[in-house]
Amino acid sequence: MAKYRIAVLPGDGVGKDVMDAAMIVLDKVGLDAEYIYGDVGWEFWCKEGDPLPQRTIELLRSTDACLFGAITSKPKQEAEKELIPELQGKGLIYRSPIVRIRQMFDLYINLRPCKAFKGNPLNYRDDIDLVIFRENTEGLYAGVEFRPVPDEVRSALAKHSPNMAKFDQVPSDEMAISCRIFTKKGCERILRAAFDYAKKNGKKSVTVVEKPNVIRETSGMMVEIARAIAPEYEPVELWETNVDAMAMWLVKNPQNYDVLVSSNMFGDIISDLAAQLVGGLGFASSGNIGDNYALFEPTHGSAPKYAGQYKVNPTAMILAARLMLEWLGEHDKAKAIENAVAQVIAEGKVRTYDMGGNNSTIEMAEAVAARI
Repeated sequence: MAKYRIAVLPGDGVGKDVMDAAMIVLDKVGLDAEYIYGDVGWEFWCKEGDPLPQRTIELLRSTDACLFGAITSKPKQEAEKELIPELQGKGLIYRSPIVRIRQMFDLYINLRPCKAFKGNPLNYRDDIDLVIFRENTEGLYAGVEFRPVPDEVRSALAKHSPNMAKFDQVPSDEMAISCRIFTKKGCERILRAAFDYAKKNGKKSVTVVEKPNVIRETSGMMVEIARAIAPEYEPVELWETNVDAMAMWLVKNPQNYDVLVSSNMFGDIISDLAAQLVGGLGFASSGNIGDNYALFEPTHGSAPKYAGQYKVNPTAMILAARLMLEWLGEHDKAKAIENAVAQVIAEGKVRTYDMGGNNSTIEMAEAVAARI
């Protein structure tokens, strides 16, 4: 019997291509695991009305961790039009499978390493090595939204906030509201995760990235809690930066930062910015981590136009597998993959199209595997 049971969800488009590449590397590193493939993504939305079928949820519940490829997502109206005729008009609403999994399994940490590998021609600088902790289950992605806005919601907001008065003359069907919900628990645990990582790994600072001067209640709560717990983690320093300024500082001097921590949407934005500094989404892996389960994925989309061509860079998916090994406690195997990736990039002999080369997804994976 294998030591680990790993759910494998390739998903849509190039998710299948990069997953094939990651499996080449995992096979070479010799992880004692049983890999169980599952269904997720656009195909199952179109023909079943659910991009995350119940059978897949049960698969996740029966495994130790998950490797996730990529999925296609489209706006509400477009998604409904692509349902099979039998399912149209039944009130089905597409919701991102990855967001549902994060919330269902309480994967509250979104871990995004952004490390520049020497020799990568796409690096903004070669000395960038930062990690972003993004709160993964609350904030603007909590899914509490209204359009049109119900009268009861409008009345409650008008009663408790005088700022609603400016919208009195706006018809309810011409208004939309998305709620930015923070909890003390949600803020504290993502902040502690960031500080724990910094202290464990000898990092000098944790930067809280919010906007408390304008979004006073939600961002204010995050910053207040950060200030309250920071003394427990000395000598790690607490830095505070507004999210708009952080975008500027990441472009100006990203090498000055060690660990960033932010709420869901702000973290989503700054982590993609940081990814581009170290080569783009082809190098950006992420871990969605809870107390009892974790899912690991590249952060790029499904790129349907490249599906099946085995053209895209699989490095992000391979590094996602590395993150999974780290989380499972297989530190030597994780380090072997990272070293192999670094060696292939430094040599510069095997490069996918985004790096100016013409090697395939599989050739890149085989080159990494050969150096393990």
